[in-house]
Amino acid sequence: MPLSRRGLLTAVVAGAASAAACSAPGPPQLPPPAPRARPGGAVDWDALAARLPGGLLRPGSADYDRARRVYNIGFDGRRPAALAVCGSADDVRACLDAAGGRVPVAALGGGHGYGGYALPDGGLVVDLRRMNGVAPAADGTVAVGPGALLRDVYDGVAAAGRALPAGFCPTVGITGLLLGGGIGPLARSMGLTCDRLIAAEVVTGDGRVLTASAASEPDLFWALRGGGGGNAGIVTALTLSTEPAPAVLTVFTLTFSAADAAAACAAWRDVMAGAPRELWCNLTLSANGRTATAKVAGCLVGDDAAPWLDALARGTAGPRRREVRRLGFAEAMRHFGAGGDRQDFVASSRIVPGPSFDPEDVLGPLAGRRRLDVILDPLGGRVADPAPGDTAFVHRTAFATAQVYATVTDAGRDAAASAVAEVLAGLAARGMGGGYVNYIDPALPGWGRAYHGDNLARLQRVAATYDPDRVLGFAQDVRAAVA
Repeated sequence: MPLSRRGLLTAVVAGAASAAACSAPGPPQLPPPAPRARPGGAVDWDALAARLPGGLLRPGSADYDRARRVYNIGFDGRRPAALAVCGSADDVRACLDAAGGRVPVAALGGGHGYGGYALPDGGLVVDLRRMNGVAPAADGTVAVGPGALLRDVYDGVAAAGRALPAGFCPTVGITGLLLGGGIGPLARSMGLTCDRLIAAEVVTGDGRVLTASAASEPDLFWALRGGGGGNAGIVTALTLSTEPAPAVLTVFTLTFSAADAAAACAAWRDVMAGAPRELWCNLTLSANGRTATAKVAGCLVGDDAAPWLDALARGTAGPRRREVRRLGFAEAMRHFGAGGDRQDFVASSRIVPGPSFDPEDVLGPLAGRRRLDVILDPLGGRVADPAPGDTAFVHRTAFATAQVYATVTDAGRDAAASAVAEVLAGLAARGMGGGYVNYIDPALPGWGRAYHGDNLARLQRVAATYDPDRVLGFAQDVRAAVA
């Protein structure tokens, strides 16, 4: 649902004093939260259901099993006490009033979270998937519901001749992606998804409905741009900025044999170290026993990709397969979003600080693995324009993220998780620490600092201000981290 002009104006006035307090250099010292009595007793599910026009799904109801199914098959065993079908901020507030402090409460949008935290066993799922509108405006902004998926957002803005940087998989939810940063094929040319946030309507953990923007609740606005979800409130509406859609995006894929994997890695590293903002491409190294194959996939804003394709193959025997297409914005995003079926996987991440690594630093930890990928997504370009403390996304100066992704096989999830952990340790030993919160991993060592770096302490203060009783707390919310 879009933010109303009246609501935005009211919130700006209410936040004026807070904005003034933040004008001094450095993170503001937020006031301590006022203590509140924690509710006791069991949740009155019947009373909550009566407050929800969309209904409340409980175990045994017709749609319960379908509704609790998310992208990762590995979470099919999670059994929330209820899923609240929400259509407004008032519905979300009713959920927090009824269940907050009594059972775990979590928001569900696209359902792609790597930790499965949107499905708390025995808890309440605030299901936002019906709040999925996409409404472009004449001024180039777009109002987006919290349950909108990338495919709907891309198609909606493209129909207005506009473009928005976001992710890959078509069924990823826009809100979760944005809250953790938002890396995708237009990040270098247009920035992160979170950099497009103008305003957000948020039901805070303490039950208020606020508008967060640069002028209204600026500390909350700062935290929403890359600090991860589930920390201070539940987003119920977004207003984002867009850009005119590029006339042409040249998308390409180069696939290399195992014999050329190291050379392809070196070529990708060298190209991306000096590439213009208009060029984005990632590198996927896929383990297959003793060897690994390499694939480079990306896009250029424009139509003269030939010199870059040649450079990406430098030092190799040439790609086994080469695909090049010139597409419009919507078609290009569908190209990157092919697939979208549910998967059974374990994944995590590291951060590549700079382009000085050796290909063996990545290929070495893959030796002997099967059904495991390391995917290097470049940053730089407009991602690096803000300073690390300007938004909650701290990895502004990094060269790339490294996603470690293992498909669960007959060997089971524990085996896949063990393989991921070993590869993560191998990358860390080679200078790749940190992590990307949108690839949240319950087992990542030192995850608070890994995800948020020097921004962690400020994130913790913001969360304590807007959710003083930690009604949205979960195992990896920022206040569970060691600063």
